[in-house]
Amino acid sequence: MIVDTHTHLYLPEFDNPAEAVRRAVDAGVGHMILPNVDLTTVGPMTELHRQFPENTSMAMGLHPTEVDGDFHKALDEAGRLLAGMDGDVVAVGEIGIDLYWDKTWRSEQMEAFGIQCRWALERNLPIIIHCREGLDEVLEVLSSLPEVPRGVFHSFGGSDSDVDRIRSVGDFYFGINGIVTFKNSRLRDVLPHIGVDRLLLETDAPYLAPVPHRGKRNESAYIIHTIAHVASSMGISADELADTTTRNARDLFGLQL
Repeated sequence: MIVDTHTHLYLPEFDNPAEAVRRAVDAGVGHMILPNVDLTTVGPMTELHRQFPENTSMAMGLHPTEVDGDFHKALDEAGRLLAGMDGDVVAVGEIGIDLYWDKTWRSEQMEAFGIQCRWALERNLPIIIHCREGLDEVLEVLSSLPEVPRGVFHSFGGSDSDVDRIRSVGDFYFGINGIVTFKNSRLRDVLPHIGVDRLLLETDAPYLAPVPHRGKRNESAYIIHTIAHVASSMGISADELADTTTRNARDLFGLQL
C-alpha cells in the first residue's frame, strides 16, 4: 500500500482523471489525498472522490495564491463548503503562504492562513501547508494561534535548519515529492535529519514529475520513482519506506486503511 498524500488529479491537465486514478492503483497507490485549490476546483475534486471513494480522500481550503485584496468572500464560501463536507474531508488544505511570485498580498495571505488554521482546530483536522518563500510568515501565524494544529509541510524542499525551525513550533510531517529526484536537489541530504517517522510521500501532480519523467505532466502513478530514490538515500528498502509512510499518513489524516 502506497499513499500519495498530495495530488490534484482532478485539474484540467488531466483529460481523464478516472484513468489517472486507475493507473495509480495499478502501480500500487492504494490511496490518494486530493487537496483543494480554489472555488472552481471544488466540483471536479468532489466528483473524482465520488467516483473513487475507497481510493481518495479530500482536503478543503483556499490556496494562498488565490488570496488577494478581496479574499474574504471566497474564504467565507470555502468555509461554508467545508462545514457541509464534515466527514468527507481529512484535512484543511492546501493553505499557507506563497511569496515566490508576488508579495503584494502578504498580510492578506497571513490572515487567510490563520483563519483556516482555526477551522482545523475547531474540527480537529490536520492542515496541509503550502509554504513557498514564506517560512517566516507561516511560523509567525502558527505561533500566534491558541494551539498549533497538527499537519504537514507539503512539497518540503528546505534545509536542516528549516526543519529545526519548524520543529520549534510544532511536531509536523514533511511531504516529499519528485523534487528529491532532481540532479541538483539537496533535499536528499536533509532526509535523515527529518527521519522516516515524519516523512510523507506525495506527487503534487500534475506538477514536479520525478526523474525519469521530469518536465512531463506528473501523476500519482509516478510516485514509485520517488519512493525508490528516497529509500535508496536513506538506506532502507522501498517496502519499508512505503509501509512507514503509509502508517504516517494513516496517523496524521485518520485514514481507515
